[in-house]
Amino acid sequence: MNNLLELSGRILLSLMFLTSGLSKIGGYAATQGYMESQGVPGMLLPLVIALEVLAPLLIAVGWHTRLAALALAGFSIAAAVLFHANFGDQMQMIMFMKNISIAGGFLLLAANGAGAWSLDRRGNR
Repeated sequence: MNNLLELSGRILLSLMFLTSGLSKIGGYAATQGYMESQGVPGMLLPLVIALEVLAPLLIAVGWHTRLAALALAGFSIAAAVLFHANFGDQMQMIMFMKNISIAGGFLLLAANGAGAWSLDRRGNR
């Protein structure tokens, strides 16, 4: 049962980032404009998309899981600080805490690894 829960957890943690990265491709100009309105250079958008698409795939299959989880933890914290630090707005405070909580999940994944049903574990055999 633990193996199934670990795999399910990896997939669920990954889904939001994968779908977000793919949606940024379709709404490239709007996303770039939003980033720039928040003081983040729009030229970073290809890196954001690459991270949001590739890292979740790595985590879902359990390959280089610790590194991908650390990258997404850092990304989640940076996004919280850069885009959701308006604590006077209750919705932004909720979004901030969501990002921080997700970072915590990724840090646990980085600390404990992907589990038995992963390419990381298969490679260690």
